[in-house]
Parts: sequence; C-alpha cells; structure tokens
Amino acid sequence: MSKRICKISGAVQVESIRFRNRYGIDLAGELYYAKSIDRQKKHAAIVIGAPYGGVKEQGPSVYANELAQRGFVVMTFDPSFSGESGGSPRNVASPDLYSEDVSAAVDYLGVEVSFVDRGRIGALGICGSGGFVLSAAQADTRIRAVVTAALFDVSYMSRLGLNEKQLQEEKQRLSYQRWIDFQQGEPQYLPMYPLTPSESIPEELNGIWREFYSFYGLKRGHHPNARGGKTTTSAMAFLNYPLLHYIQELAPRAVLFITADQAESRFLSEYYYEKAAEPKELYVVSNCNHIDLYDDVKKIPFDKIEQFFKTQLYGQ
Repeated sequence: MSKRICKISGAVQVESIRFRNRYGIDLAGELYYAKSIDRQKKHAAIVIGAPYGGVKEQGPSVYANELAQRGFVVMTFDPSFSGESGGSPRNVASPDLYSEDVSAAVDYLGVEVSFVDRGRIGALGICGSGGFVLSAAQADTRIRAVVTAALFDVSYMSRLGLNEKQLQEEKQRLSYQRWIDFQQGEPQYLPMYPLTPSESIPEELNGIWREFYSFYGLKRGHHPNARGGKTTTSAMAFLNYPLLHYIQELAPRAVLFITADQAESRFLSEYYYEKAAEPKELYVVSNCNHIDLYDDVKKIPFDKIEQFFKTQLYGQ
C-alpha cells in the first residue's frame, strides 16, 4: 500500500482488502479496527469515502485511524478508476459509479467481516464523497446513518454560476471532446497537481481552488495517486445526473452535516440540511476551513462524530 498522510496508532490494526462493485470493477480498500477488538462479538462499522479526486491514504486514513480507536470497524477504499482500484481508462468519474462503490463497501462489510454487525453500518463522506455517501444512502437502506464533512456536491457545483447560454456552451464543449477522445483512443485527462509536492501555491489560484492546492499540491496532503481532476468528459455525467435529488428519502435515518465557519463550501451543507428531512443536524466548526476537515485532528469534531454514530447505530 502507498504511504498514508497520517501516522497509524499502535493500537490500530490495518488490513488490505479487495472487493468488487456490481459492475465487476475490482476495488482496493483498507480495514481499520482496534487490535484489542473482541472478534467474537459484532461491532458497528463505518464506510469512509475520500474527497473527489482523493484516495484512501489521505483524509480517509485520518478519520479511520481515529474512529477505529473509538471502537468502530472502519473501511476506506479507492473509488473505481483511481488509486489502487481497477477500472480502465483511468481517472474516469461517474455519480452512479461512485455512489455504487459506497454500497459495494457495505456489501463487503456485511458478508466478509465476521465481527461486523450488518444492521449497524454507517457511512461518512469527506468533501465530494459527502455527496456520494448521501446518494448511496438515498437508495441503500443498509446504510443506517450518514455523516458528511465539508460536503461538496460535484453535480450541483458543475452547474453553479452558469447561465443558460454558458451551460449550452459547456455541454457542446464536452460533447465535441468525446469525438476527440474517440479519435485519440483515450479520454483527455488534465491533472491539477504535480507528481511531487510543490513548495508553494500558484499565484493565479484563488478561493477554494487555492485552498485545495494547499492540501493536494503541497506536502501536507500530496499523494501521487491523487493528482486532482477527472477525465474531461466525466463532467457530462454530473451535469446530467443530480446526486441528491432524493435526499429527503433518507428519513427516518439520520444525517449529520459537518462544515466549517470559514469554508467556502459551507453553503452546500446548509442547503442540503434544509432539504433533508428529520432527523438531521448541522454542526459548524469554529476557526476552521474546508481543508481543515480533511486532516486536522484538532479541528475535526471526532467526539461529535463518535456520539452521533453510537446514538444512531447502537441507540446509546
């Protein structure tokens, strides 16, 4: 396995696993649990999804390491077509596939891990995976509770700020790119981050894109399997298929939206909090930005997350 961005506690066991989604794509994952866990008993489990363009060794490893110490069995994975997972061509993204990967992780936990209680499985999505875990849970009732951290809905953002003329121009650009891809024999992929960490953030970047680079492009969160972006024509699927159209159907299962007071993405957590049905909760972390909720263990509200999942999965 590739190097993680955090140090794993000596009290935590990490196992490499492989499993397949319903499309037959082979996925690479890791299973985290306390070394002292009683394997003769059944325990609650949490599936953790990486930020859009991220991999399991980044933010998911930070969350998994902490939550495993708090008694949960935790599973991280690389989405289809990325990281150490299968799928060709590389770096393709799809709202359906990425949501399916979450449900495939639930398949594995409920069948292959003998000490997991399949009636007590939750999901946590960081950034873009906040949308994917919510989307999966809309239809997959095995996911008993959901937490999003710095929610970023890729489908919503793909249309944000575009007027009707601009939207049609974008659709035409992507449509014609398909012919170019077909002629070249592979889809266009333009990575956003370097193969090795940069020393500084490019001056032309502003706002949340500058914030993203501070994690993915610098030593803080850089990983060679997470160079940012997806194949150009992947955007067509997100333009066409809204991820969270049925978010109200999560009820009566609960969702906790975690955002940051300084996050440019905060409006998305607030927007979907309003659209979701009860039971739901919005939790805003003070003195914190979007990227801090990827890896800053002093700011990520782990006590809140632990209590939420124990309440929803165990009734405590």
